[in-house]
Amino acid sequence: MHAHQVELLENGREFFTRAFEVIASARQEVLLETFIWFWDDVGKALLDALETAAMNGASVDVTVDGFGTVDLPEECMDRLQRQGIRLHIFDPTPRFFGWRPKWIGRMHRKLLVVDGETAFVGGINYADDHVVENGPHAKQDYAVMVRGPIVAEIRHFMRTVVDNGLGYLQKSRWARFRRLPTAWQDIGRDRKALFVTRNNADRQDAIERYYLMSIRSAEEEIAIANAYFFPSYRMLRHMRMAVERGVRVILVLQGNPDMEYARAAASTLYDYLLDADVELYEFLERPLHGKVAVFDREWSTIGSSNLDPLSFSLNLEANLFILDKDFGEALRGRIDALLAKSKRITREDVTRQIGLRHLVRIVAFHVARRFPRWLKRFPGYRQQFDHTISPQDE
Repeated sequence: MHAHQVELLENGREFFTRAFEVIASARQEVLLETFIWFWDDVGKALLDALETAAMNGASVDVTVDGFGTVDLPEECMDRLQRQGIRLHIFDPTPRFFGWRPKWIGRMHRKLLVVDGETAFVGGINYADDHVVENGPHAKQDYAVMVRGPIVAEIRHFMRTVVDNGLGYLQKSRWARFRRLPTAWQDIGRDRKALFVTRNNADRQDAIERYYLMSIRSAEEEIAIANAYFFPSYRMLRHMRMAVERGVRVILVLQGNPDMEYARAAASTLYDYLLDADVELYEFLERPLHGKVAVFDREWSTIGSSNLDPLSFSLNLEANLFILDKDFGEALRGRIDALLAKSKRITREDVTRQIGLRHLVRIVAFHVARRFPRWLKRFPGYRQQFDHTISPQDE
């Protein structure tokens, strides 16, 4: 096992360089999960690295989401099968008159484990639009590379998904009362890491609850950069309470969104946030796709989970929580870099909501928050892990 290591990676250039290098060096096993794998320059480079690993004798399993990853060409499928690379598709979504209706309840994780020694956790998909050099529409995002005992836990989780699909996640009436994951891994010198996943069985609100605990325990500062911000009222209330006890709360959200609804939804909360004296910023340089936070500059989280109903109620997500002052300072510095390219939202930018408009906003907020949860009650939105393309399919 390698010595303990935690390395922050920003945007595609840093992430892809490290990830593809590690994949190509694999000798035993590659486990990869991603929401999106596009057949572009990055996607082709990923396949090159996977083929190299397979030719080195490594067992390779790739899991993609059936909505986020579609239409991989025949060339890609042929190359996967020739090298014995298994492709697992989570919940394939057939088209209905050219439209794919099943867009919620997705496998949104971005995880990679190589040879049981190196793991990557974050929010970066395998696509050209995560490479900043490709222009102003490239996404701003983050990931972390880790080595040490925590990797075995991440690998065990991913191996279980590949071997069992979602069959082992049987929801029970007692699921909500199950304990949160508490297996913090010592990564040296009073540093610790915890791998937390969200599913629709025994970990329905695990990531959200760790966010809430972090907000409640903060004593000096909370800095959050999140792409899709539409959290529960409970989280908004905890942010207000943090400010009231003297904590500086900074939120960096999308000002140049990749999806217009992201900014539209978040902006409905600006009035409340400004009243609570939260420092509110919109990142303008490019679409913000990151899902990171730092509490008191030493407790951090990075992963795939947005702070919205889809991530907290439906999607399968994964975050790494890290207690490490050096890493916290590094991530906080990256958030400072975002602030330098952001516009601060002030009361002059936001119309105060009073009277009937205030009441309508409250009702609309609670309906919008619960709508995805209501949708998953319909049979058509039941999650499946039912399709694997392997050499045996030839």
